[in-house]
Amino acid sequence: MFGILISLLSGALMSIQGVFNSEVTKQTSVWVSAGWVQLTAFVTCVALWLFTGRQQVTGLFAVSPWYMLTGGIIGAFITYTVIQGMSLLGPARSVMLIVVSQLLVAYLIEAFGLFGVDKVAFEWRRVIGMGLAVIGIIIFKW
Repeated sequence: MFGILISLLSGALMSIQGVFNSEVTKQTSVWVSAGWVQLTAFVTCVALWLFTGRQQVTGLFAVSPWYMLTGGIIGAFITYTVIQGMSLLGPARSVMLIVVSQLLVAYLIEAFGLFGVDKVAFEWRRVIGMGLAVIGIIIFKW
């Protein structure tokens, strides 16, 4: 149950953040806005790290495979693409496309067992579910 609630909260926060970031971008620029997001996220993480146990930062040097450490780089591009998508399509359309894209990529990662994720069997019902989500976007846009 906690996983469901935290995932719903994550989706809500992503939508709110996208709207906020789009407004900051209108008043500054996309890279200033994205940089601000990343900087404030870093400061928040450092503050929370200081108050929640201070695990060893040197553990980062032991992370394997090394490409798992590129999440921050990906995060910068996520911030950029969410800002641009919301600015061009509006929050509702943009988020629908983002969610369908997340579902598709997540399923492909599971189906092929990529990045160390346990491989799952192909299931037509999942493909049908994604197809229904795409149909939902078409109906919403129409």
